[in-house]
Amino acid sequence: MAKTTKFPTALVSGDYTASSLVLDGGAVIDQCIVTAGERGTFFLEQHLLYVVLGGEVTLTCGRRQWTVRKNQMILLRKSQSVNYEKRGGEDTGLFESLLFAINDDLLKDFLTSQSVTVPPMTEEFGTQVSPMSEKLVAYCWSLSPYFNDPSQVNPGLLRLKVMELLYLVMDCSKNIFRQMLQLRQPVKTDIRRVVEENYTSPVSLEDLAYLSGRSLSSFKRDFNLIYGCSPAGWIREHRLVKAKEMLASSSLSVADVCYSLGFENPTHFSRIFKQRFGFAPSRAAAN
Repeated sequence: MAKTTKFPTALVSGDYTASSLVLDGGAVIDQCIVTAGERGTFFLEQHLLYVVLGGEVTLTCGRRQWTVRKNQMILLRKSQSVNYEKRGGEDTGLFESLLFAINDDLLKDFLTSQSVTVPPMTEEFGTQVSPMSEKLVAYCWSLSPYFNDPSQVNPGLLRLKVMELLYLVMDCSKNIFRQMLQLRQPVKTDIRRVVEENYTSPVSLEDLAYLSGRSLSSFKRDFNLIYGCSPAGWIREHRLVKAKEMLASSSLSVADVCYSLGFENPTHFSRIFKQRFGFAPSRAAAN
């Protein structure tokens, strides 16, 4: 089992990759072309606009699941883990997509330039798959030459291209645009659902507070009222119990279980596992 990939920082580590266009030190646009099925997990550090140009991808977040097909898109909120499974198209056998990292500063600049007034949120962020317009599809294909030599792309031009994307999305889908407005004003959501859907991911307490629409102090207070303990203690205990179950019921290695549940590294995981259960995780895996 592969370790969860953090998007976008894991896609750009120092040097430019062949598939990423970079602005202000982070991956803004990532290109994916694969010839066979591929599975994995992203932990979203920034909001993600996922555009499919060929084939289809099934995305799973907690109990929610979406399938995004050719010439469709979906906007996913940051600070959550998303499992993906890609499938090639019947015509070419290829899966082709673009991943746009929409950070808060870019979104703020766009909304300011448009003089858009963000209305107060009255409902929870609702993720949906939306069709792409012909203009938006053409725009996405127009980016192909930029990936030939990403290090030579002018940052000013790249920023304009990202702004062009946001204009086209606003024109194409009122639903996606409404979601973008909501990204800047989290609404309070059920703490139980937020925690129980994300505790196995490499999330921080700040991330969970953000997802629940609360400040960190309010999140800790409300969590304690519901569970009668601190969120850090609850998450650690549930991860360890889940790890013990996975080791006993699967052929996964200790490292695989460690990373899949969001622990820092196998050494740290082994130490706290032994403290909790009185024996090493390798013994649990052997039984």
